[in-house]
Amino acid sequence: MNLIIVGCEYAGKTTLGDNIVKWTDTNVGKGRGFHDHFTIPNLELGEEAADYLSNGPIQLKEMFQRFMIAHHLSRKFFEGPDQCMIGYHIEEAVYAPLYYGYGGVQSGAPKRSLLGQRSKMAREVEKELLKVAQNPVLVLVTATAETIYERMANGRHARETINKTDVPYLLKRFEEEFENSLLPKKFILDTTNTTPDQTFNEFMTKYEPFVTQDDFEDDFEERRGEQIELANNSYL
Repeated sequence: MNLIIVGCEYAGKTTLGDNIVKWTDTNVGKGRGFHDHFTIPNLELGEEAADYLSNGPIQLKEMFQRFMIAHHLSRKFFEGPDQCMIGYHIEEAVYAPLYYGYGGVQSGAPKRSLLGQRSKMAREVEKELLKVAQNPVLVLVTATAETIYERMANGRHARETINKTDVPYLLKRFEEEFENSLLPKKFILDTTNTTPDQTFNEFMTKYEPFVTQDDFEDDFEERRGEQIELANNSYL
């Protein structure tokens, strides 16, 4: 699988990714996971590092994000049966102008990211993905604004990125980036009136036309382990 799951915060991306991993662990083999570290603050960072990045110079944020996205385009990274991501380049195109300080009208990183640059960069990333990834599939997870508001009220994230007043605009922007994507294999999951299990089942149905031999092979766990080792070594 080369999944890229995108969508507004609270739409259900991480929950879907977790359920895909759980199903794979039980039915195929261990090793499938999602790179979910493309948001500022990065959820993998400790509290001190997260605070520094969130409040740090805008130019450093832009550089960090650009390098993070490029880092996940390595050819070696995709040599194997699996490589999945959440947010990635689409999230960057949507969130950067609103929350990171660059890519908008008054960009804090004018040399690298003027107005609209992150959307242009997203298309360039997709051109490269089509070269290095065996089977990239884009999944937009969405919901109504009212559903997002309700989820925000019932379980706020510790490191929340979005503002409530931006939700309608964010939903529109994610849809725009999805529609403009150069990745030909893509589909939408609306979680407004579905449970996590129902969303997962819908995912499996909609993903079926894109299934490859690598996705569910008996030797997946062994081959995935080799891929992880190769990817780690390629960054030394």
